Amino acid sequence: MDRVQSHIATIDLAVIAVYLAIVLAIGIWVARRTSTGEDLFLAGRSLAWGAIGLSLFASNISTTTLMGLTGAAYSSGIATSAFEWMAGIPLLLLAFVFAPLFLKARITTTPEWLDLRYSRPVRLYFSGLTILFTVIVDTAGGLYAGGVVMTTFFPEVPLWLACAVIGLFAGGYAAAGGLKAVVYTDVLQAVVLIAGCGVTALILFGELDYSWSRVTEALPEGHLSMVRPIGDEDLPWTGLVAGIWLLGFWYWVTNQYIVQRVLGARSTPDAQRGALLGGLLKILPLFLMVLPGAMAAPLLPDIPEPDQVFPVMITTVLPAGLTGLVLAGLIAAIMSTVDSTLNAASALIVNDFATPPERKLEARKARRWGTLCTLTLMVIAVIWAPLIQFAGGIWDYLQQAFSIIVPPVVALFVYGAFSRRPTGPAALTTLLTMHGLGLVLFALSQFGVWPLHFTETVTVMTLLSFAVLHVLSRPGAEPDPALIWRPSDALAGRADDATSALWDVRVWGVALALAMLAVLVWFW
Repeated sequence: MDRVQSHIATIDLAVIAVYLAIVLAIGIWVARRTSTGEDLFLAGRSLAWGAIGLSLFASNISTTTLMGLTGAAYSSGIATSAFEWMAGIPLLLLAFVFAPLFLKARITTTPEWLDLRYSRPVRLYFSGLTILFTVIVDTAGGLYAGGVVMTTFFPEVPLWLACAVIGLFAGGYAAAGGLKAVVYTDVLQAVVLIAGCGVTALILFGELDYSWSRVTEALPEGHLSMVRPIGDEDLPWTGLVAGIWLLGFWYWVTNQYIVQRVLGARSTPDAQRGALLGGLLKILPLFLMVLPGAMAAPLLPDIPEPDQVFPVMITTVLPAGLTGLVLAGLIAAIMSTVDSTLNAASALIVNDFATPPERKLEARKARRWGTLCTLTLMVIAVIWAPLIQFAGGIWDYLQQAFSIIVPPVVALFVYGAFSRRPTGPAALTTLLTMHGLGLVLFALSQFGVWPLHFTETVTVMTLLSFAVLHVLSRPGAEPDPALIWRPSDALAGRADDATSALWDVRVWGVALALAMLAVLVWFW
């Protein structure tokens, strides 16, 4: 990686330093205005749609995304980018179904909705599961990936120290300023990410004379195709059709660290537009991160490892100063994931476990407990992150393990939102049964006994989860009608909010659906 390190100039380091100073200043400014638990976890329910959408985008783009997407496109093509642009499907469901339901219920965490709809044991089970995966997979994984990147550019820094510095910096302002600090810094991070990656994409496209025909001619056949054969190891077309958006449902509709931004919206239309803006922004990685990785294949043909593609690409094609901007974007991606996951996990602990079911914590006590939880989880993640390097392939297996978690969660939220039939005992039994079956199938897949791709497995398991929940449910206590979705909920608050057709959330929804369809058709 000498070719990476040799291209980092003093001006690049200065750009990074300025960026970090701005992030720190934002965190301090917001911290002074954060006094209650609702301020810490939901930004005082004051977030506008623009901040929500940009924050959704920034929090989702991690180091793994930047390096993984470019590396995959370089070596095998653009098909795996479907995980990015198909996020629009669950975000449409969030905007028109679940955001209105969540905001109407005035919940602080997504497990809280399961409590209202089913039972407290269901809430605690799901919350505990989310906390576990948030800390050991999302937070620690983000720290580890970020540490690896930092040691790539600065090899004199040990991995544990890189992880600790990232964790202390991101965790510090998340603990002090809460969700508002996270969202405001995310807005900056999103702008830096889009600008830096956009410049890189433009320069690489220029190396190919700004000619799409030259791009297609320079790449192997199928490299720019989204639809792959059913036996494809990366992403079969069956997984593209059903599996990807089901996996995305867990992430975009039920995962606290993402949905928290929507819960903090100042109004239902703001929540809806924010979710839809996030869906539109999720199409950008295809053009700003994936296609540049593909174009780098003929331009930089001697990169030995896919994970090296992004750092080599930016340090080779970008001039001094702009390299620093993109590196700042890389650091932004690291911190936006870490700060979001820490704030979300602390919200789950305080609201789902520490708060008695019969009453709410006093506002300032909730704020103190939230800060303490954030700092504690930060320490745990910092300690765990460097150990991931000794896990070998197990870490890759953990990513596939989400196909175990997702199916019954999808069934509980979707069936419970649209029907009064599912009951609390049936919901808990479905979670336990299907997660047990999922573990068996996961083990079988590691020994080659279960032949399906994990995106196909999640489809099969989701259908089974719906069936089990339906069969086990018996007539019982009627749920609160407000927890069951009605078509009128999709346009809640529209009459008071919309000033023109362009602001109509239905127009935004159609735009997102058409954008996804255009991507699929163009890159078929």
